[in-house]
Amino acid sequence: MNLILVHGLGQSAAAWDKTVREFPEGISAVCPELSEMYKGGGYDSLYSAFCEYCGDFSEPLDLCGLSLGAVLALNYAADFPDRVGSLVLIAGQYKVPKALMKFQGLIFRFMPKKAFEETGFGKSDFMELNGSMAGLDLTDKLKNVTANVLVAVGGRDKPNAGAANEMSKLLGCDLKTIPDSGHEVNLDDPKALAEVLTAFYGRSGLL
Repeated sequence: MNLILVHGLGQSAAAWDKTVREFPEGISAVCPELSEMYKGGGYDSLYSAFCEYCGDFSEPLDLCGLSLGAVLALNYAADFPDRVGSLVLIAGQYKVPKALMKFQGLIFRFMPKKAFEETGFGKSDFMELNGSMAGLDLTDKLKNVTANVLVAVGGRDKPNAGAANEMSKLLGCDLKTIPDSGHEVNLDDPKALAEVLTAFYGRSGLL
């Protein structure tokens, strides 16, 4: 497997540590640090850097992303379908609501700069990325995805539950709800997430 775990905005690569420790023997993963890729310029700039990162791996790739990471993974799988064998989208959006980004941006605006330090992103980076994603729409690209797909969402993640349900239908794949988790499934219930991923990769013939 070429498993790449992509964290969300507000997280660092370390957010996957507990999940990775729960994997059985035979599953290993790399966890890129998005803040190290980002040089400013909004979502398009980050996506371009992510594409370059993925290009260094032999195919097929097994992409698993949460939130922003899910958007990046879905975007890549749609643009380069021949390079992606499996795709897990956790708490993601395929059509980013402007209202949600506006609300999120308002929260970021009033948070102290210190609150962003652990992620590696600066406050201005958060604001720039958040604003640049408002209205991002990958709907027309979904038909290009050929990978084995799983959509997952935390049971308490109400803002993303609807999108997860819609996305699973549009992609023709299973939807897995992790009951005792909020938005950050990799932090809220890493054991349950590891079990879901292991089962999916087993069904996909990757183990």
